[in-house]
Amino acid sequence: PGHSTETNAIKTSKYNTFNFLPLNLFEQFQRIANAYFLILLLLQVIPAISSLSWFTTVVPLVLVLSVTAAKDATDDIVSMKRTLPLGLTHPPYHYIWALPTLLTSVFGPFPPSLPLYLGLTHPPYLCIWALPTLLTSVFGPYPPSLPLYLGEVSCEPPNNRLDRFTGTLTNAGQKYSLDNDKILLRGCTLRNTEWCFGLVLFGGPETKLMQNCGKTTFKRTSIDRLMNVLVLCIFGFLAFMCTILAIGNRIWEQLWGSEFTAFLPRQGGVDAPFSGFLTFWSYVIILNTVVPISLYVSVEVIRLGNSFYIDWDRKMYHAHSDTPAKARTTTLNEELGQIKYVFSDKTGTLTQNIMTFNKCSINGKSYGEVQMVHRKSYGDNTETVDWSFNPLADHHFSFHDHSLVEALKLESPEVQSFFRLLALCHTVMAEEKIEGELLYQAQSPDEGALVTAARNFGFVFRSRTPESVTIVEMGEQHSYELLAILDFNNVRKRMSVIVRSPEGKLCLYCKGADTMVYERLHQSCTKLMDVTTEHLNEFAGEGLRTLALAYKDLDEEYFSSWKQRHHEASTALEDREDKLDVLYEEIEKDLMLLGATAIEDKLQDGVPQTIEQLAKADIKIWVLTGDKQETAENIGYSCNMLREEMNDIFIVSANNSDDVRQELRSEGVTSEPHNPARLNTNTICPGFSSYPPKVVRDEEVNGDYGLVINGHSLAYALERSMELLFLRTACLCKTVICCRVTPLQKAQVVELVKKYKQAVTLAIGDGANDVSMIKAAHIGVGISGQEGMQAVLSSDYSFAQFRFLERLLLVHGRWSYLRMCKFLRYFFYKNFTFTFVHFWYGFFCGFSAQTVYDEWFITLYNLVYTALPVLGMSLFDQDVNDMWSFQHPQLYVPGQMNQYFSKTAFFKCALHSIYSSVVLFFIPYAAMYDTVRDDGQDIADYQSFALLAQTCLVITVCIQLCLDMSYWTAVNHFFVWGSLVMFFTVTFTMYSNGTYLIIPASFPFIGTARNSLNQPNVWLTILLTSILCVLPVVAYRFLLIQLRPTINDKVRQAKAAPPPLAHRVRIRHTSTRRSGYAFSHAAGYGDLVTSNRFLRRPAVTLTTAFTPLGRTTGFSPTGRSAGYSPTGNALNSRPQDVEVTSLQMYHRM
Repeated sequence: PGHSTETNAIKTSKYNTFNFLPLNLFEQFQRIANAYFLILLLLQVIPAISSLSWFTTVVPLVLVLSVTAAKDATDDIVSMKRTLPLGLTHPPYHYIWALPTLLTSVFGPFPPSLPLYLGLTHPPYLCIWALPTLLTSVFGPYPPSLPLYLGEVSCEPPNNRLDRFTGTLTNAGQKYSLDNDKILLRGCTLRNTEWCFGLVLFGGPETKLMQNCGKTTFKRTSIDRLMNVLVLCIFGFLAFMCTILAIGNRIWEQLWGSEFTAFLPRQGGVDAPFSGFLTFWSYVIILNTVVPISLYVSVEVIRLGNSFYIDWDRKMYHAHSDTPAKARTTTLNEELGQIKYVFSDKTGTLTQNIMTFNKCSINGKSYGEVQMVHRKSYGDNTETVDWSFNPLADHHFSFHDHSLVEALKLESPEVQSFFRLLALCHTVMAEEKIEGELLYQAQSPDEGALVTAARNFGFVFRSRTPESVTIVEMGEQHSYELLAILDFNNVRKRMSVIVRSPEGKLCLYCKGADTMVYERLHQSCTKLMDVTTEHLNEFAGEGLRTLALAYKDLDEEYFSSWKQRHHEASTALEDREDKLDVLYEEIEKDLMLLGATAIEDKLQDGVPQTIEQLAKADIKIWVLTGDKQETAENIGYSCNMLREEMNDIFIVSANNSDDVRQELRSEGVTSEPHNPARLNTNTICPGFSSYPPKVVRDEEVNGDYGLVINGHSLAYALERSMELLFLRTACLCKTVICCRVTPLQKAQVVELVKKYKQAVTLAIGDGANDVSMIKAAHIGVGISGQEGMQAVLSSDYSFAQFRFLERLLLVHGRWSYLRMCKFLRYFFYKNFTFTFVHFWYGFFCGFSAQTVYDEWFITLYNLVYTALPVLGMSLFDQDVNDMWSFQHPQLYVPGQMNQYFSKTAFFKCALHSIYSSVVLFFIPYAAMYDTVRDDGQDIADYQSFALLAQTCLVITVCIQLCLDMSYWTAVNHFFVWGSLVMFFTVTFTMYSNGTYLIIPASFPFIGTARNSLNQPNVWLTILLTSILCVLPVVAYRFLLIQLRPTINDKVRQAKAAPPPLAHRVRIRHTSTRRSGYAFSHAAGYGDLVTSNRFLRRPAVTLTTAFTPLGRTTGFSPTGRSAGYSPTGNALNSRPQDVEVTSLQMYHRM
């Protein structure tokens, strides 16, 4: 590499023992609120400004900083522990390494650096390594051993490309190509070898693993962004209030200040203007509570608690794989309650990614049709093929078409060549610890399924070395010399191998996507191509994954020349991949078509129901898949994304820019006129695309539409001149399916929606090709499945099954958003009310910056008296339970429309606080004005008034909290009533004689509580003040429920109403007939295909040969009774239906 690192040490933690305190404090004071309170603390040191003691600011600030620091330290320790196993050595694993010398690994699963693989225990056996935490593949390729002599290595500099490596080893004048097949990545797992030698190329932070551990982009929720704006507005409002009070002080000093100099002597050099200047800063200190210092730490605690709910949810635990749901971030929970667009992968996300060889087409004949005829009793009454003739067969594999076995027994050359290709053209590894018991380890489930199929049909892949592949053909073992592997990638979409048979015949075997293979076939295959294409369309129409197979006999002289050029290209340091691609294209032409395979990937359990529920919640789902168009369409029908009831399904499959533009423009989607209830709607016309707006808003659509677009068409649609037209057309459709897309196109589609839509996006996938999409979306969800853990490691949330997405969004997401919005509204209300009382008092104290409350009350108000009740509400509150959330997914819509917390809601909260502060100040002021006790003693003093205002405030905000809370638990009761008890206990304690005798200067309110709170007029004032504060709120909410009820109000009313009496309904039996549409995607579907509800008429508007089958309204995709509930509970006592006719019911706060 031209340089070497001094050490192999890596640093995955953010802090250490020495830099934690200064670095963490520096980061925390970058927050505006924390920096503001630090400035306040400095101002309080100035005696001429501060009228408050220093502890009123120090105590809250230190507490907030301490809690945040503890959380940051915990997160850093957890993050370090996750990556620690990749950097540690555990006995009996040993590593001897040095830079740039050799590395020896003995029984070591985790190489601590990036070595060049040189040799291993027993050549010619293979060394296998796995990258379960980095790559999609489970087992990497197999590098040939390199001779261990003195030489020179030239390679590329350190980079983060996991899929490529370029270098050259020069030894004794001979050049050897170095690529990904000959390096071991840090963090991989060694298998099938006792030891190996390696030359360390990169160590420590230069390894590819660490190069990929870049800084993670910090995602912020829409509420976070809104809070930042509101905090700035609050600063402006604070400055406005302080300016008014400072001007008041200047006027008061000029008019009446001289009248009080007898007992309030002025300081020298202080005139009225300067007094107003000092008063401004004094009121900045007094009114500081309008800027909530504890807001951020409270938000973090709430998010942490709601994250634990996701981790602990047993209904999101997958027992089969022992995988619980995991919130990998604690900062995005409430964003889950605002999702508008879901972008989903198909394979492994909607489907199980457990592949089964289902059908095939060989030399123009289709095999496997008998399985579809007996679909109803598939697996029960249909006789499967007997594999007893093959002692090496996998008896878990089942096939139902006996004619294929008969063709093999008749030694059909085409059939034999077909399965010989499947047994040779792959990168599968075989383990045979016990004679006859083979275990295949494949890069992908597709390859494993194809090799297993070949094994059962008599062509058994037995073992391999770097130079050969050994297979058993109908009982006879043959060894093929492996000359070259033309490996698969996302651009080539095919792979080939070149082998020499035991008879000395050279042959190239190729398998890949039909579109790629067909382009390279010999012209003599035209007739066979037409027949095979029909079979491929049939297979894809049944939702099967297809591959085309072809071969080519090679001339020995030509191959020798090609091999030499291949060696030169593979050892080139510059443009190596381009040169190899040219050679691959040269040799992969004039192929002879053998046939095609069809593999079934069943839908995961609960996928149709989940998609249907999300659609009812007005969540739009876009499927981005690499499968064929027909396969993607049928999966769409199987999982209820595409339906017979849709008005139209548009197909965009043009091959040039103009045609794609024309197809997008010609789609007959009609939108409704402007709806007064949705004045934010904005129509984007293609003619004005030269002046693109920043936001493309939703349009009302007449009917339901679907859009299916191919990858090559999508490439044109994503061009800058056409992206708005594509986005508008796609957003008018209920369902969008993008097929044959690349990982980059997936991310581009997500970025396009984020760029032009005011909506929250979520991307969900399970493989490495989904990582870019997951990182691009606002929320990334990883499914831990068959394709490794890279998607999970890049995600914000992870679980094992797609169906858990319903609970994540409709329950946890909606609850988190609702709780956070309630918390923010109440938090701002109680702080504003507390502060505005200070503001009114300023007009009655000569604008002297005198506080209306006791200093200890100011300190404890947010930390003790009102902290726990609002946290209890924010952690436990729920408007309806999870079952009702599933039954009424429309409850999710208000979150998408930001109805629970917005700038408007904040403004209403401020007005409510102003009203409450007026009542809380002027009612006690009037009640205490010239008031005497029953014994004639005067109680109208400042301390008694302060105590009365404090008591009214605490009781009022507690009552307001009780009105806001929808769900009471024992914890909530303890927090609310315990806070009131705490207030009176602390008050009587601090205002007692004993406390005064201990620290007289800090507790001057001696005897105030005892003297004031035993007066009836004081309690009457408290009662009157509380009623006047909450009565308008109760009246306003009552009128809204009666006149403009929301969906939440309707559901709660239905929940409270008694269930209707159950009536026995006579079951009506109807005749049925068999359907030809049979896509098996879960157990128990067999009995549905005999129902006439499973039949559909051909879609008139569909412009392709594919004619999917649909069903009538009311079809139950699970085959269960109508009493099925998403929660798994029977709906015997079903609640009253809630009529939802318009989204207008959501337009109110």
